[in-house]
Amino acid sequence: MAGISVVLPSVLHPLAGGQSFLTAPVAAEVTVAALLDLVTEEYPALARRLRDETGTVRRHVNIYVNGNEIRRLQGLGTRVSPGEELLIIQSVAGG
Repeated sequence: MAGISVVLPSVLHPLAGGQSFLTAPVAAEVTVAALLDLVTEEYPALARRLRDETGTVRRHVNIYVNGNEIRRLQGLGTRVSPGEELLIIQSVAGG
């Protein structure tokens, strides 16, 4: 089973047990929302950092499927297929 890889920025590694990527062992296409549910199931702090209490992706979190930002696609309803990669980038404030 190919699964789907979720690549995390270094700032999120501690919330995912030190891992730089998580893999969802899925055999069929899933939505970004379902994929995030799967890979953050064991990491509730990571889940809270990515989405707010309503389930919406937090403003400072950008998620890409095949190089396309999901907000420009179907948002959390964007479909991801096994073998593809989901990239998460978290904006860092500073100055």
